[in-house]
Amino acid sequence: MSREVIFTNKAPKAIGPYSQAIRSGDLLFVSGQIALDPRRDEMVTGGMKEEVDQIISNIKAILNVVGADLKDVVKSTIYLTDLSHFSAINQEYGKYFPHNPPARSTVEVNRLPKGANIEIEVIAAVPK
Repeated sequence: MSREVIFTNKAPKAIGPYSQAIRSGDLLFVSGQIALDPRRDEMVTGGMKEEVDQIISNIKAILNVVGADLKDVVKSTIYLTDLSHFSAINQEYGKYFPHNPPARSTVEVNRLPKGANIEIEVIAAVPK
């Protein structure tokens, strides 16, 4: 099975030894994204809405490299540092997946890189 590293300047560069995404066959595995603005290389501020919006923007930029979009996401995992934000996250996240949302897991973690409050990773089925 093939393995292709996917990269775009429209999403944050990896802050460790990992790729933004890996395409393997018909699947794209997008590494966890935090609310890092790739233009300024800084975390966005304002709250959960702004963080989710930036994360989804980063994910969309990576998906677009292979001709995919949010409708192609089949699985997502959300990592939260405080599960009390679950309802607020659901409300904002749901705006991006209004119909037939992907399978999803949400877990609370102790800490995330750069002091982020939320991180989202996705797997997408890549259109042929």
